[in-house]
Amino acid sequence: MANPVPYAPVAELPLTVEALDYEQFEQKTSSEFTRVTTVFALNGDGKTGRGEDVAYDTADHERLAAAIDDGSFSLPNGSFSFGEFSTALDAVALFLGEGPERDASRHYRRWGVESAALDLALRQNNTSLPALLDPEHQSVRFVASTRLGDPPTTDRVDAIQARSPGIGFKLDPTPDWDDELVEDLRGRNAVRVVDLKGHYEGTSVDAEASPAFYSRIVEGFPDAVVEDPLLTEETRPLFEGAEGRVSWDSPIHSLGDVQALPWEPSWLNSKPSRFGTVAELFRVIRWALSNGVNLYGGGQFELAVGRGQAQELASLFYPDGPNDLAPSSYNEASLPTELPDSPLAVPLDHVGFGF
Repeated sequence: MANPVPYAPVAELPLTVEALDYEQFEQKTSSEFTRVTTVFALNGDGKTGRGEDVAYDTADHERLAAAIDDGSFSLPNGSFSFGEFSTALDAVALFLGEGPERDASRHYRRWGVESAALDLALRQNNTSLPALLDPEHQSVRFVASTRLGDPPTTDRVDAIQARSPGIGFKLDPTPDWDDELVEDLRGRNAVRVVDLKGHYEGTSVDAEASPAFYSRIVEGFPDAVVEDPLLTEETRPLFEGAEGRVSWDSPIHSLGDVQALPWEPSWLNSKPSRFGTVAELFRVIRWALSNGVNLYGGGQFELAVGRGQAQELASLFYPDGPNDLAPSSYNEASLPTELPDSPLAVPLDHVGFGF
């Protein structure tokens, strides 16, 4: 069988890095927090490549900006192959001083740098991922991801459906969802994924892994993919015979993590930034496609180029999944009058990385 996601053509791309710049973005979101991200801009041979650091803690971005401004943060300069540049990053301290607020941010920052380098290498060579890897772009189907507030209501779902009647949803249930709310949402025939967020600790989205809560959601949405349950002695029996509905996201940062799951998965949420490096992302996608695993893309509240890069990967490798990659206007605290419809069209005359 041919390699479905070859890394070698990307690793061999010539790359010249001469300078580093950055830009920060900020947006109030529907989840009642202010999102800050940093876009790395790598310059070389008259071209610029961009990638987005999606670490969730504003303090990490503030320290990064200060370190770039005072020259204490730098990246390797010179001529490389893309693979050589990635290897050189292993010796670079991407966090200085205190380090990140949470360990997962190390992957997010590494991805921000690597995706900028990939964008730059593709632009310097006047090419694109489809030209290198063979698969063609396809239109990307996406779902809208939202929380329902405290106390939970369908107001946000109603507002999105009024603007985009055929949209599907990826929802984050909470233990205070009652039977009436579940029945209302199920009746809309629009819930594609329910994210139990069972592997988060110390965050604003932690959800208790109680059997009653899980049972209400698993049984209440019989056709939905169930993402990230926390399996305990009490909750594991709820998934006996239904393992094929379960998907994984937060615990997955490498192929080793995938292979250590309690059973071989039928579904995986592929969030590029969780894997840190292009090589590891490709390794996981290659394994999944070779083993018949259903993939769908996930977003991280990107505010700039990161969303378009995740959309392009979905376009190449999993265009028909319940991709949590709606345009960022879906995440705005106050929804615009009109929202883009699914699927996303493929841009023409594409060079570089990202839609």
